[in-house]
Formats: sequence, C-alpha cells, structure tokens
Amino acid sequence: MENNISNEEMNKCNEIIGALSNYYTSKIVGQKNLQVVLLITLIANGHILVESVPGLAKTTAAKVLTESCGGRFSRIQCTPDLLPSDIIGTQTYNAKTGEFVTKIGPVYANFVLLDEVNRSSSKTQSAMLEAMQERQVTIGGVNYKLPDVFIVIATQNPIEQEGTYLLSEAQQDRFLIKETLNYPTENEELEILNRIEKNVFNERCQVVTLEDIKYLQNLSRKVYIDNSIKKYIVEIVNATRNPSKYISPDLAKYITNGASTRASIAFMEAAKAFSLMNSRSYVIPDDIKSLSYGVLRHRISLSFEALADNVKVEQIINAIVNAIKVP
Repeated sequence: MENNISNEEMNKCNEIIGALSNYYTSKIVGQKNLQVVLLITLIANGHILVESVPGLAKTTAAKVLTESCGGRFSRIQCTPDLLPSDIIGTQTYNAKTGEFVTKIGPVYANFVLLDEVNRSSSKTQSAMLEAMQERQVTIGGVNYKLPDVFIVIATQNPIEQEGTYLLSEAQQDRFLIKETLNYPTENEELEILNRIEKNVFNERCQVVTLEDIKYLQNLSRKVYIDNSIKKYIVEIVNATRNPSKYISPDLAKYITNGASTRASIAFMEAAKAFSLMNSRSYVIPDDIKSLSYGVLRHRISLSFEALADNVKVEQIINAIVNAIKVP
C-alpha cells in the first residue's frame, strides 16, 4: 500500500483536527454526527446541506466552526423576496464621482450560512449555487474569486413547506453531504441549559488558523485510495441507477432517479477526509459505508408512493450498500 503521508504530517494533522474537535465539543452539546460531517466538509472543502426543525444548533455549529479557525462568517437569512444581488453583490452609482462602485455581497466569506435556503426563490438559489460551484462571482462583467477556504452550510426546515421553493435535484447534487438532525436527549438538553447559564457560548477562542485548514485540505489529496475501493464506490452509485438488479422489487420501485457521478466524487473526497479524521493515510471500505447516508440521501429521488408508504431513503441506501460485495 502506498503511503504518501509522513508521520510528521499525520501528527500535525491530528493536532489540528483534535483542536477543532475539542473546541466544537466544548461549545456544542451532542450532535456528534453534525460534528463529523462538518469536519469532513471542511477538510474536503465542500458544502453541506443540513435538514432539521428550528433550534437544533445549526447556526451555533456554523459559528463555532468559524470561530475555531479565525475565519470570516456570513449569515444569509433566505426569504422569498431575497434577490441574487443581495447575496452576490451589485454595482451602485456614486453621484459625486459619476462612477459605478462594486459592492461585494455577504457570499464573500469563509463560512456562509444559508439559513432556510428553501425559502429563497429558484433564481436566488441558482445564483448562490453557481458561486458554490465556480467559487467566484461576476459583478458588472468582472470576476471576483471567493476565498480559498469557502464552505456553504445551507439549512432547510422539513416540516414547514408553506412559502418555500424546494431545491431541485441538480441543485442538491452540488452539496457534498446532507445531514439530518434529531432532537437532543433530556440529559443533553439539561447540559445546554447549564452551559447557557455559564455563558459558555459567548466565550470565543481561535484554536487553529485558516492556513491550518488549507494544510488539511492539501493533505487529504494525498490520502491513498485503492482501485478496488474506487470500484466499490462506483458499484454502489451504479446500483442506485439500476436498483432492480441489486435490491428487491418492493424497494426498487420507489426509486425514480439514481445518483449522478458527483456522488462517486463526493464519496472519494469525503472518504479521504474521514480517513484523516481517523488518523489514517488510506481509505478503507468501512469509510464508504459510514458515509453512505450523507453522500446519497439527497441524491436518490424517491416517488410519491414512497412518501405515502412511509419508506425512508435510508432504508433504500441500506439495501443497496448491503447488496454490494465489500472489497
């Protein structure tokens, strides 16, 4: 097995990830899955879609991540009247000079929280997602490159659909990972109250730098992934497109569209980041299994019949992953 990462590099990687993890757990109670996927997204330099009811620390988690590395944070509250220029920026006319002045929008930050992204119009969603893909914005014919560390954390509320614009499959595909959050346990909620009483959330501290984040991102590209695991990824993704060949007809009938090639790329990039988080310089099959929900849940389209029969996408993913032979 190839090993492109030295012991010194791995030690530095462990220090950075350890500092980020410790800072997160000092502020956020529970939500371990969110911690893992946020770190994966950060290391892979991707974007994440988080779905949950309000009040489950999505905004707090995004701020904590920003504080931990001294990044620039920007929160955009999505509403139906939000315009693309409100996010990207625009040119304004200066009457004194007789010239147009470019004003960069809130998208120009290291961490951008798109709160309730499904409340903005399709046109506004598209403008933001274009910035995510191209990592630049164009204002008045001039391109403005976004920061090297540029992470979009988009949230949506699954229970309130009035006045919302559902993200299309193509737009959801731009997100590296989708995570769903659950309510905290009683003990976790009690600990939240105790931390608020101790004013924990107002104590800010930078534990790493943006250069450290770029170091992790560059290091993740050196993580070794064997060809057999790449084939394993491709087989899983292909099974979402041809489900009747792999899983029972009772479940296969619920899938209307499978995952795109972006799913395979997301698996590979996320698995490399996950390997570093586990102090490994190589990807193992269990990494792919662990990431299957996050990578596939927003890339497999289910029919209305699935909704009527209360069939969850996670059930479909379990069946598909279990049907593929592990290398």
